[in-house]
Amino acid sequence: MRIGIGWDVHPFDTGRALVLGGIEIPFERGLDGWSDADVLTHAVIDALLGAAALGDIGSHFPPGAPEYRDISSLVLLEKVKDKLADRGWRVVNIDSTVLAEKPRLAEHIPLIRQQLSRVLGIDIGLVSVKASTSNQIGMVGREEGIAAYAVALIEGGDDEGI
Repeated sequence: MRIGIGWDVHPFDTGRALVLGGIEIPFERGLDGWSDADVLTHAVIDALLGAAALGDIGSHFPPGAPEYRDISSLVLLEKVKDKLADRGWRVVNIDSTVLAEKPRLAEHIPLIRQQLSRVLGIDIGLVSVKASTSNQIGMVGREEGIAAYAVALIEGGDDEGI
């Protein structure tokens, strides 16, 4: 079994949809980024890649690469799941936290969990998504953007090269 940690942050941007965990969240601003800027899914991807010692999201899906412009991060998550499976790894569970002063996310969490569990091919009970604020401290507290943290546990796999 291996554990990985992921973190991501994106600033707000007007004129884009806000996407978290593959779900479009009604809000007046989205997040700036090359793909759909889904900070939650990006954090999950980095946690999975880290657990398998496969680098980070940017090394697999470089910003600026035309094929990833505005791509759904759920597509990237599925590609990462497949990369892990090719090496014999299986996702055991995900625990994540989204930090945002606004919008409030509680009502969206069940659907976000459903989407992530569907793409990862694991039971929804193995996907935890929490939301918190930063109590008006820092970039998130000033409502300049949203951050997310994730921890992933994987098992099986090929430890070759470690």
